[in-house]
Amino acid sequence: MVLEKINQINDIQNIEKEELPLLAEEIRQFLIEKISVTGGHLASNLGVVELTMAMHLAFHLPEDKFIWDVGHQSYTHKILTGRRDGFDDLRKYGGMSGFPKRKESVCDAFDTGHSSTSISAGLGYAKARDLLGCSYSVVSVIGDGSLTGGMAYEALNNAAQLRTNFIIILNDNEMSISENVGGLSKYLSNLRTAESYTELKAGVENTLNKIPVYGNRMVERIRNTKNGIKQLVIPGMLFENLGVKYLGPVDGHNISQMVRVLQDAQKVKGAVVVHVKTKKGKGYAPAERHPSRFHGAEPFDIETGVPKNKKKKATYTDVFSTVMCKLGGLDPELVAVTAAMPDGTGLKRFRNMYPERFFDVGIAEEHAVTFAAGMAVGGLKPVVAVYSSFLQRAYDQIVHDVCLQKLHVIFAIDRAGLVGSDGETHQGIFDLSYLSSIPNLCIMAPKHKWELSDMMKFALAYDGPIAIRYPRGEAYDGLEDYRSPVVYGRAEVLYDEEEIALLAVGSMIPVAVEVRERLRKLGYSCSLINARFVKPIDQKLLAQVIKKHRMLVTMEENVRSGGFGDRVLEYINDTGSNIRTINVTLPDDYIEHGNVDVLKREICVDADSVLERIIAEYAEMLREDAGICSE
Repeated sequence: MVLEKINQINDIQNIEKEELPLLAEEIRQFLIEKISVTGGHLASNLGVVELTMAMHLAFHLPEDKFIWDVGHQSYTHKILTGRRDGFDDLRKYGGMSGFPKRKESVCDAFDTGHSSTSISAGLGYAKARDLLGCSYSVVSVIGDGSLTGGMAYEALNNAAQLRTNFIIILNDNEMSISENVGGLSKYLSNLRTAESYTELKAGVENTLNKIPVYGNRMVERIRNTKNGIKQLVIPGMLFENLGVKYLGPVDGHNISQMVRVLQDAQKVKGAVVVHVKTKKGKGYAPAERHPSRFHGAEPFDIETGVPKNKKKKATYTDVFSTVMCKLGGLDPELVAVTAAMPDGTGLKRFRNMYPERFFDVGIAEEHAVTFAAGMAVGGLKPVVAVYSSFLQRAYDQIVHDVCLQKLHVIFAIDRAGLVGSDGETHQGIFDLSYLSSIPNLCIMAPKHKWELSDMMKFALAYDGPIAIRYPRGEAYDGLEDYRSPVVYGRAEVLYDEEEIALLAVGSMIPVAVEVRERLRKLGYSCSLINARFVKPIDQKLLAQVIKKHRMLVTMEENVRSGGFGDRVLEYINDTGSNIRTINVTLPDDYIEHGNVDVLKREICVDADSVLERIIAEYAEMLREDAGICSE
């Protein structure tokens, strides 16, 4: 096997040219076999095998710097930098990350996870290189989907001023996660027709070269003319009009062609875009047919492409999808907005049923929020469906464009809390903190699948900005008989006892139920309260709980700083209460990748850890009380 010759950095440069196609084939087979077991980002990685190989052939690591936008397409890069053995533990706790990580390898130049960042980071690297008198190459890889993000254009605008080499590889596969949308997609589609340009250019050059003496001069003059043949054949010339050199389009699956164009790109004194055409999912038929399904794949059967772990229960995303379709039929003013995630957020069915009321704005969360604000002012009822970690990117728009004006925009926040294998950049563990600080915003979290439906109905009838956050994965179907009406700012008492009170938010309700049952078996009296509202908190009920219990335990799947527990503690301090309080939260830290159940155990928010902590603190409280009494 050729792949066995790749054991450390730059080994690919010792591979015979004739063996490179076989190496590409072996890498694809390796990725398919490994990801079918571990799960991971398959389609995006299959699409950049040759591109990555060409990069490793044209440059030298770790001296040269590769910056991968988003980073989920870096698997081949990991293989070529000696990390092949790490794929058995890919995305597992303590194992290799599915994204570039500087702490993992000197060949990972920049940690990434969200889109549209690579050009900014690469430009910063290039400036640092120049100021420090270094000479290495900087290569930023960005997809056509990520290029819809506004930050990419801010960076391109600055890159045009650069007078030293900086290479931007535009990986154009006509996809972000789902199919690309918008004007840029159409523009790149026009560029893809540049075969006409390539053929015309070659024909003109061949003809002119045959002219004695003057032919070569004419060819050189055409090459040096800023608005030459390209300007005539490709309308707009977006990149060159921005002041950035453009090369391509080039076949991203032709290694020798790619190496040549990258070598040419290194000679450019300034920023240069190398436009590369690739096919997402290339080499594996199921992924080629369904690239969205294999973007982030669960373990699957290689022969059929069918997931091995068949879904047994509806997810919260499924519930949201169903209720959106039902509400869409009842209210013609309801519209849905997503940022390139119609499948992931569950809006695909809504799009099919009400296409005129569905808006996919591409990877542009900031625009999505302000776009929704404009629709709200215009009399519509927009629902912005977005992952928790991606909503962070639109914080300013939530503050100024929605909440300042008290607009009726509904934020359906999926993947809130721990999401697992995608790791630090995707864990939705900050939303309660960053949203709670915003005036006028109501924040809710459902205890089970039925309550998510009830909260969506409440949100549609509500007059103002409102957010509902719910976790990834199967929707909790316990406590089916507990479905009291959702009333603004009111928590829900599920079990009313004494001694200890568990006050849980959303996804922590199942853990709280288990903890309560085990406490009662141990002889403790324990109440359980479903917080429902993170903002505003139910101060009236909280006052009653404090009077009746000796210990209060808040439980949330969010970092401690600025979260629900902090708001409860603030109330307790303001009222002068001395009730013993425990805040069960995630640590104020970035949480690495791994199975969610494993992560919960590691950070002590699983039932065993919470139970142990409560018992220990309660015993300590009794000892302190006894000490006080004995004095």
